Amino acid sequence: MPTLPTLNALLNATATVLLVLGYRAIRRREERRHQRLMVSALCVSAAFLVSYVVYHATTGARTQFGGPPGLKPLYLTILATHVVLAATVPFLALRVAWLGWKDRRPAHRRLARWTLPIWLYVSVTGVVIWLMLYVLWAPGAAPG
Repeated sequence: MPTLPTLNALLNATATVLLVLGYRAIRRREERRHQRLMVSALCVSAAFLVSYVVYHATTGARTQFGGPPGLKPLYLTILATHVVLAATVPFLALRVAWLGWKDRRPAHRRLARWTLPIWLYVSVTGVVIWLMLYVLWAPGAAPG
């Protein structure tokens, strides 16, 4: 199992947990905890982005779905939505963080209502894609 894709999946999973805990903290009115968790999610997601770019820039790796042909449309749908939404997350997340930092709460809340589900979807589907490519139907793995 390739090391950087596994690290990337771990970073995505960590971001997911941090996002959920951050959301829970703000719902409980634990503002400082919310801030720390969300900044941590930003940092983990930034580390993911660096690792992802390094992996693809240094290996030139092109991934191919090796699962059952009947599931390829599902994989491609997940991948396409993941890629399109992943391109928006850095901009959305940084804007939401900036609004929170500047204490512009109404604008922060309005944008966060859109950003959180998109960011969660991207983080979760990142792990799902990794599972589909490297765990369930890894190249060279026994069919099953």
